[in-house]
Amino acid sequence: MFVLELSYTAPLDRVDALLDAHVAWLDAQYAAGVVIASGRKNPRDGGVILAVGDDRAAIERLAASDPFAAEGVCAYRITEFIATKTSDALAPYRQRL
Repeated sequence: MFVLELSYTAPLDRVDALLDAHVAWLDAQYAAGVVIASGRKNPRDGGVILAVGDDRAAIERLAASDPFAAEGVCAYRITEFIATKTSDALAPYRQRL
């Protein structure tokens, strides 16, 4: 599992101009089963995405395909972790060491 932390690198008006494209990109990732949660940080200086996958390089390519990243309005910090304990709702994503 991966935590993708977005930090805005441009003013909010540039971020907002790309928001519809970013949301469409997120919707496609939800439909593909890669993204399981996402949202804005508070204060609004970026966002957080929880993604599932076994291949860090694939997650890095995915992040680079986000319109926010492609247009240079955010930077991604990607943290991989092994989700060995989850809520029952996230049981399909539990991992073994």
